[in-house]
Amino acid sequence: MKLIGPFKQIITLANLPLRGKISDEQLEIVEDGGIIVNGNKIYKIGNFENLKSENQNIEIEKVQGEQIVLPAFTDSHTHICFGGNRANDFAMRNAGKTYLEIAESGGGIWSSVQHTRNASEEELLKTLLERIDFLIALGITTIEVKSGYGLDVENELKMLRTIQKAQQQTLATLVPTCLSAHLKPRDFKGSNEEYLQYILNEILPTVKEENLAKRVDIFIEKSAFQPEESKTFLLETKKLGFDITVHADQFTPGSSRIAVEVRAKSADHLEATVDEDIEFIAQSETVATALPGASLGLGEKFTPARKLLDAGAILAIASDWNPGSAPMGNLITQASILATFEKLTTAEVLAGITFRSAFALGLQDRGKLEVGLKADFVTFKTDNFQNVLYHQGSLRAEHVYIEGMKIE
Repeated sequence: MKLIGPFKQIITLANLPLRGKISDEQLEIVEDGGIIVNGNKIYKIGNFENLKSENQNIEIEKVQGEQIVLPAFTDSHTHICFGGNRANDFAMRNAGKTYLEIAESGGGIWSSVQHTRNASEEELLKTLLERIDFLIALGITTIEVKSGYGLDVENELKMLRTIQKAQQQTLATLVPTCLSAHLKPRDFKGSNEEYLQYILNEILPTVKEENLAKRVDIFIEKSAFQPEESKTFLLETKKLGFDITVHADQFTPGSSRIAVEVRAKSADHLEATVDEDIEFIAQSETVATALPGASLGLGEKFTPARKLLDAGAILAIASDWNPGSAPMGNLITQASILATFEKLTTAEVLAGITFRSAFALGLQDRGKLEVGLKADFVTFKTDNFQNVLYHQGSLRAEHVYIEGMKIE
C-alpha cells in the first residue's frame, strides 16, 4: 500500500446520481487530502496527515506544490484508428462547399476508408498509439475506439486487430467497437440490407471468435442506414451476444427512439433530437452521449444537454475524435465549451466525462474516487478544481495515474 498526497482538493464525485441534473453543491471535496492505494484499487481517502498518522509504516508518494485531483476521464466515443488526413475537407466546408461537393472532390468518409485500407497494420498501430498517448496526457485513461474505416472483411478485421495490439502496448483501457455499419462502401455491389447481412455473416463471426470487440455500432442517417433496416440489424447483433450503441439523431431526428427500443448502451450525437424523444431517452437506461467536437467541426448546433439532464437522462460527453468532423480530440476543451452553450454545472460536466461515460461502456469500476474502485486519477497544478474547466483545456494535467501508478 502507498499514500499519495497531500492534495489541496480531492474531488471524489462520490454519491452523485447516475442520471439527471447535479448541482455543484453536491460535490464532495476533501481538503488537504490523501489517497491510499492498495494494488490497483483505492483503499482509503481522507485528510493526508490523519492517514499518515494512522498508517505509520506506509510508503508515501509526496505531491509537490498545490495540486487538485479528479477521477481520470473516460472518452466513450472515438474513431482514432484511421489512416490519412482530411484537412482539405475542413477547409472546403468552411469555404461553403456541401457534403456532396466534398465527397465528389475525393473527400468525406470514403477518403478515410481508402487511406485506412492502404495503411499497413504497423502504420495504423503507430498513429493509434500516438493518439492514445495524447489522450492519456489529458487525463483520459479509458478510451472507446471504433473500426468503421475498413468496410470489408479484411480491413475491418485489420482495424480491430490493430486496436487489440494497441491494448497490449498501453496502460489505458481500450474498449473496441465494431462500426462496420458506418456506411455502405462504394465498392459493395448490393443494397444496404445486403451489406448489413454481409456484416452479420462475414465480419461479426470472426470478431466474436477472436474476441476483437464486444460492441457493435451503426450510423442511422439518410446518408448511411435507414431506421427499419438498422433496427433489424441491431436486433440480430444482440442475438449474436454483442452490446450495441448507435450514431443517432445527428442531422435528422427519430433514430434515438430505435436506440432506446433495442436497449442500446448509448445513443450518441443527438444534435437533432426533438423534445418528445428527449423524454423517451430520459425514461430509459440508454446513455445520451453528447459529442461537442462534431458540433464544433461541422458548425452544427450542440446536443440539447441541458434539456436531457433536466428530463432525467444519463448524459455522457465524449470527443468523437475522427479525421473528418471532429479532428480536435481535446475532450476537456470540448466539454468546457458545451458547458458554456448548454449551461451545465461543473458537477454535470465532470460526471459526463467520468462515471457516466464509463457507464455508457458498461464499466462501473471507475470514474469516482471511492474505496474499492480502480485507482485511475488525474492531478492538476492549481488550488481550485474549477480552474480545469475555466481554462477550457489550456490547464494541462500535471500527473496521470493508472491503477495507482504515475505515468511518466
